[in-house]
Amino acid sequence: MKKIFITTAIAALFTANVFAFNGSKTTEDGSEKASYTAITKFNNDFVRAEGATWKITSKFQKVTFILDDVKMSAFYNLKGEFIGVTQNVQFKALPEKAKTEIAAKYVGYFAQEVIKLEGGDDTTSYFVDLKKDSEEVLLKVTPTANITVAKQIQ
Repeated sequence: MKKIFITTAIAALFTANVFAFNGSKTTEDGSEKASYTAITKFNNDFVRAEGATWKITSKFQKVTFILDDVKMSAFYNLKGEFIGVTQNVQFKALPEKAKTEIAAKYVGYFAQEVIKLEGGDDTTSYFVDLKKDSEEVLLKVTPTANITVAKQIQ
């Protein structure tokens, strides 16, 4: 009877350890960090990255870092699969046609921020945050200068 109890206890410990490991690393204080898969992919894709800091949410894993003196953020899903990388760029980085259309349609607005998103599927998009007085609009711009309103903020 004693052997059965000890065997069951040992089996329970191993089972608990197996189910407790979710592929994530944890810090000494027990807080969750990025998954091993995401960290490995990041280290392979951004070899020269410096100052990487991770933030984990219920939907994605984000790492902010510096690469060639440019601050960037890479995003991974919870399985560690690459979603895309972002960086702030200047308004002049937009396609000429998009700049012209934005200037004509959004007179009096100024670009607060322009973020370039390079997706894991080799697509590139720009998100332009425009502001005028108390009005704010977030535009999505494709490399072919297709402009859509991503969000109207008032």
